[in-house]
Amino acid sequence: MIESSNQLPDMTLIAGPCVIEDEGLVLEVAQELKRQLEGLPIRLYLKASFDKANRTSIDGFRGPGLQQGLAILSRVREKTGCALFTDFHTPEQALLVAQVVDFLQVPAFLCRQTDMIVAASEAALQHQRRLNIKKGQFLAPWDAKNIVEKVRAVEAQMGLKQELQVAQDWFCLTERGTSLGYNTLVVDMISFQCMKQWGVPVLYDATHSIQTPGAGAGGKSTGGKKEYLETLARAAVAAGADGIFMECHPRPALAKSDGPNSFNLEKVGEFVRQLLEIRKLVSTQPKLLTLGRV
Repeated sequence: MIESSNQLPDMTLIAGPCVIEDEGLVLEVAQELKRQLEGLPIRLYLKASFDKANRTSIDGFRGPGLQQGLAILSRVREKTGCALFTDFHTPEQALLVAQVVDFLQVPAFLCRQTDMIVAASEAALQHQRRLNIKKGQFLAPWDAKNIVEKVRAVEAQMGLKQELQVAQDWFCLTERGTSLGYNTLVVDMISFQCMKQWGVPVLYDATHSIQTPGAGAGGKSTGGKKEYLETLARAAVAAGADGIFMECHPRPALAKSDGPNSFNLEKVGEFVRQLLEIRKLVSTQPKLLTLGRV
């Protein structure tokens, strides 16, 4: 068994289906993740979206919606004990989501929307939740500093962090690739160290970094290059990622969203063990150069 080091905090793992297709699927994934990952030094959050508001086609499956989706997630947590993670799409949804889930997410396309960041930060702090903001695929990693400053401004204005005993790592950024030309995303491995210098954990989105937007049949859905997921995720962990965001599905070919880039559910435990071994090895290696110096 892989043992957790006192110097190495448990790795954050966000895993689950892209969208809530139905309660049975979410429960199946939650139970299987818990079985495969039991005893590993990770902080597991079950991920599933109640609404996919940015589908390629108007005909794309979006999910059950806010109220029904949160109710499904709540019931799955009652049955499995899994901590919950989901995204939201309007500032008005933030408080409702924070009342139910343990980890909120601002999607990449909305990462510069100040109202979204403020609402998310206020809701997370008020309910003692974690918050993840994905760096948009249109942003350089150093431009994410403005996101951090917005969150810290809310934190200071509320003056509640110490009172509420919010964890130091309550707020995270996520690298999800950067657009390069058409239908192509590139992951810049310096992004992790660049964004971590602002005192925030940085996660890696192993799913959406391998998307090929609009590359599905007839341009009506998103494609993906799943064959590159393992390589990029291993590299990201070696480059300093503090956690992994990874959508998974028991039957990816039948998934109603992001099937082409969803990891096979039955392989998640084995793959996470590989990532933990890489993380453990890298943590033992001395740093030879200081960031920003040559």
